Order: sequence, then C-alpha cells, then structure tokens
Amino acid sequence: MPEELPLNINIKEPRWDQSTFEGRARHFFMVTDPRNVLLGPKVLDEAKNIIVNYRNGVRTPGLTEDQLWRAKYVYDSAFHPDTGEKMVLIGRMSAQVPMNMTITGCMLTFYRTTPAVIFWQWINQSFNAVVNYTNRSGDAPITNSQLGTAYISATTGAVVTALGLKSLTKHLPSLIGRFVPFAAVAAANCINIPLMRQRELKLGIPITDENGNRLGESTKAAKQAIAQVVVSRIGMAAPAMAIPPVIMNILEKRAFLKRNPWMNAPLQVGLVGFCLVFATPLCCALFPQKSSMKVSSLEPEIRDRILAKSPGTETVYFNKGL
Repeated sequence: MPEELPLNINIKEPRWDQSTFEGRARHFFMVTDPRNVLLGPKVLDEAKNIIVNYRNGVRTPGLTEDQLWRAKYVYDSAFHPDTGEKMVLIGRMSAQVPMNMTITGCMLTFYRTTPAVIFWQWINQSFNAVVNYTNRSGDAPITNSQLGTAYISATTGAVVTALGLKSLTKHLPSLIGRFVPFAAVAAANCINIPLMRQRELKLGIPITDENGNRLGESTKAAKQAIAQVVVSRIGMAAPAMAIPPVIMNILEKRAFLKRNPWMNAPLQVGLVGFCLVFATPLCCALFPQKSSMKVSSLEPEIRDRILAKSPGTETVYFNKGL
C-alpha cells in the first residue's frame, strides 16, 4: 500500500524557495498559468476542499504530494489569499495573459484615431480596475465611492496621456507613435493602483510575524507593497507593448501585410500574447509575494506596540498584493 501523505507539508507557503528570483518565477508560472481559467467550479471547489481539509489535519484518501501541490496552485489561482473568497474570473492572475493580449493587441493596432484611443484605453482601465480590486492586499473592504474615484481618475489619466502624446508625435516617425499606448498604460498604473488601494494607504495592511500571527496594520507596509506592485505592473506591460510595435513596423512594410491588412490585429495580439506568457510571471516575481519590512521602519506606534509584546521581533511580513 502507498505511504500515507504526511501532514507537515507547509502549503501555506509556495512550493519553491521565495527568497530567490528563480523560486518566485517558478511559483508565478504556476499561478499565472492561463489554463487555470478553463477550470470549472467543481474542480476549484475540490481543490479548496483538499487544501482546507489538509490544513485542518484531514488527509484526502490516496492523495500524493504532487497532487496536493497541484490542488494548492489551483486553489491559489482562484481564491484570495487573505479573504479566502473566490475571485472574479477576469480579475484572477491566470486571466492576465488572455485578457491582456487581447486588449493590448488592440490598443497597439488601433492607435491612429482618437475614438479608438479613447475606447481601448477605457477598456484597458476598466479591466485594470477589476484586477487591482480583485488582487488587493488585506481583507479591508473598499467603498463604491473609492472604487469610482480610482476608476475615473485612472481612465482619465490614461486617455489624457494617450491623446496628449498622440498629438505631440504627429510629425514624428510612425514607430514613435506606436509607443504612445505604453506611456499611457504606465501613467495609468501610477494612478489606478494607489487609488484602488487608497484604503490601505489610510488604514494600513495586515502585518504578521514569521509564524503568521497578526501584529496589526501598517500604512508604511502598504506604501512599500503598492510601490512594488506599480513597478511590477509597468514591467509586465513593457515587453508586450515595446517589442511588438518594432516587429509590426517592419512587417507592415512587407508585401504580405499589404496584401492582407486584416492580419494586422491577429498578428499583434499573438505577439503580445507570446511576450506576456513570460513577462507576466517574471515581473510578478520581481518582489516576494510575502514581502517584509524591518520593525524599526514601521510607524512609531506600531513599532512600540510590537516591541512591547515581543522584544525579539525584528522583521514583519505582509502580502503585497499583485
């Protein structure tokens, strides 16, 4: 008979060492696997049951260690790490590649006319708002007015940036104009993410000790978390919005695309998708998901409270969000 699965496997943490970039990259290749989008409610609920039962000391009969880790990554792909709630499908990290390749491909294809710029920047920021809300750090609710402010501000910022740069690049080489969508997306990320997570900036995000015991909430940890997410998101968009324009600028001068102009959008979407398959997990891996901060760097009142209870605590940890 097969040996019984031990109950000491730490599935609260990723399977690979998160102190190294390689370990984080392997982890996020699993988390952002687009195939997870196709998993139905039954598969997701089965994975949840396996993980919840295992955490409670109940083994699923016949389960192997590899199957346990597979269940963990299926569970992590669909359920929020702090609240445990099932996330909206298009907001999950596994939906990033298929959603972004379609939206970004169209932004890069239809960038010449003002109505197209406005429409695709609006679509992109609507999608980003869903992703930012779905993957926020902590378990604090966000009000409808905060959601509305973040959404309108990011959309306005993206559209104004795109239209402003579009007008400035009218008399420059066409290749320069192709990079306008990326500049608009980068600017919008700097607006959208902090606004969508403004409650964290005001009230803080949960911080824990190395054993996961909650120590309080910190606004300084929130600032570090949000800054890291902004950098990751801009890095994630960079290859997909910088490499395809160069390739398309060359291809559009060739006879094939001149004879088949309808191939422009599918080619652009495919190129973006190829870049995103690698850029998404690699940029998510730039910073540890379970980020850390020295107790001495926290707000004075939080620092003093922690040191009064546990003088030996030097570092606190928090989920930075994605």
